Amino acid sequence: MAKQNIRLNRFHKAGFYAANTLSGVLPWIWWSQQRDRLLSELESLSPDTRSDIMARVRYYNRLHQAFTPAPDAEPIRSFSPRNKSSAYYFDLRNVIRYFPRQARVAYQLGDVTTVPEHPRFVKSRPIDATGDNAHSVLLKLNTVRHYLKVEDNLAFEQKRPVAVWRGKSNHPERVAFARQWGNSSLCDIGCVRHKETEDQPYHKPFMSIPEQLEHQFIVSVEGIDVATNLKWIMASNSLCMMRRPRFETWFMEGTLQPGVHYVELKDNFSDLEQKIAYYREHPAEAKNIIRNAQRYAARFSNVAHERLTSLLVIDRYLRLSGQI
Repeated sequence: MAKQNIRLNRFHKAGFYAANTLSGVLPWIWWSQQRDRLLSELESLSPDTRSDIMARVRYYNRLHQAFTPAPDAEPIRSFSPRNKSSAYYFDLRNVIRYFPRQARVAYQLGDVTTVPEHPRFVKSRPIDATGDNAHSVLLKLNTVRHYLKVEDNLAFEQKRPVAVWRGKSNHPERVAFARQWGNSSLCDIGCVRHKETEDQPYHKPFMSIPEQLEHQFIVSVEGIDVATNLKWIMASNSLCMMRRPRFETWFMEGTLQPGVHYVELKDNFSDLEQKIAYYREHPAEAKNIIRNAQRYAARFSNVAHERLTSLLVIDRYLRLSGQI
């Protein structure tokens, strides 16, 4: 099973990089000529879909006043893969290439956990309902890692009634969580080795995504910023358990509702066994949350709508900075 998962992951990544390499053959002017046509597609959508997309645009880009681009903002024509992760480079290139090449954009790639001084495109930002994170303009970045499509053919009743988690030991709270619940009879929880030179008590063997999906409950634990597994958990037939998220991405983690989309755990995870026991006794409630989570995750699977939303986010940035 682990070997099969590795092969599927490699195929997924190979397809991503091959498709993006081929699309780079087309000249930038071809992409810019498509912009107005693509943006006009908004008017052809149903009122509900149009309203949902515009609400998402306002959520990702919370800027409301005119601003001057950051001093290190660079012209789109200068954007290159130099000193960038290829995954981030392709995702950002695929949306900014529709806009005027002289327009200047600022961005901060990687796991971003603070709000920048000037407006920038980012993958992640701290959750702040007051809007104080407005300088962090979200785009759908590092999709090859965060938006892996996984098939789950097991019904909730067919899965093992225990909670599972595997993740890197790249944050002290993850290590503490694995130590806390690594020996629980209701859980199969542990860190896979990350940068440690020796085995630790909290280490457990690697477990593939299909193997994790054999469990009724899957815990999502944030690392440096968001938890990578949250997206595929919520699209599955397993119940997502996590504490209230502190960071958000294009997936809009800040809009997730406890008891509706996931089971909320205390910040120190002390109620994990209690929540497992409850939902083992109340499977109908568990399946209702799972259905809500699946509907939520499905919003991010329409390729045309995702592209249109991204273009509208960038269009808003460029208009407020006086470049369109």
